[in-house]
Amino acid sequence: MASAASLRVYVSEWENGKRPISDRYAAILRQLLGATDPELRGVPAAVAPSMAEGYDELLSRIDAASSVSQSMVKSFNDQTELLRTMDRQMGASSLVDQMSGHLAALEDALNFAVLPDARRPVALALAGASTLAAWQAIDSGAVERAWRHYELAKRAARDAEAPMYLAHAMAEQAYVLCEAGRPTLGVEVIRDAQRTLGRAGSPRLRAWLYAAEAELCAQAGMADQCRRALDAAEASIPPGPQDRDPDMLSIFLNGAHLARWRGNILAQLGDDEAVSSLYDALEVVDPTFVRAQAGLLCDLGQAHLVRSEWTLSPIFLGS
Repeated sequence: MASAASLRVYVSEWENGKRPISDRYAAILRQLLGATDPELRGVPAAVAPSMAEGYDELLSRIDAASSVSQSMVKSFNDQTELLRTMDRQMGASSLVDQMSGHLAALEDALNFAVLPDARRPVALALAGASTLAAWQAIDSGAVERAWRHYELAKRAARDAEAPMYLAHAMAEQAYVLCEAGRPTLGVEVIRDAQRTLGRAGSPRLRAWLYAAEAELCAQAGMADQCRRALDAAEASIPPGPQDRDPDMLSIFLNGAHLARWRGNILAQLGDDEAVSSLYDALEVVDPTFVRAQAGLLCDLGQAHLVRSEWTLSPIFLGS
């Protein structure tokens, strides 16, 4: 630190704009004065808003957020659904800018919504959109962005008082840990998500959580626990062809989807049952789920390699 006499000169020069504030002194002054960096270094008087103007702007944003209607929330959810459909058919790499703008608009609406009746619907929409954005980030290899999106999704789900959305975000975030080489920790996170959900969630979501647990157990080399989780998933899945969970729109899961997921998991374990399970899933997969179908074919290739089967089935080649 400079001497007291020198500091008096510095302060005078800072105030008169004759000396820029160095990063070292800025770090100290921000704490002393409670100022942001732009405020500390000086906003030109011509563009600096008065206190009254600042409050007027704030109240204007709050008033706008309080009038967010059900139709606007529906528009937010429709945009999320459109992005989900595009991701399912085209992949995530081309959707980064659209998704970033969508999340920014949702966050902005939530930041200025004061009362619970205004906040909850927007928070729920943000939770759903953030988990989709996070999954797309995982697909793109942007693990830090994925992690931040999941943190946002969890905060939004808590704000919306929606345990199903919170459990789903927690469980998907466990995949980031798995990608980072910590599948055992990911298993613990998914089990914590199951405890968070309790018996309040839908059977389809519980089946999804068990299947996710099984997948991460396979990655962690926990074969027995993996098979127990798979059995629990099959016991929980509702019967019938319906795959969309009406209470949790991010979840697509029925018996056929679970068969594909089971085959993927068993292939990771090197289980002979994987091949038959995957071929069963291939026969019933929805052709509009392009990315899922591509993943299924990759899983089949892996399962055949584990069995040292180099000549592939005509079904596989025809797909």
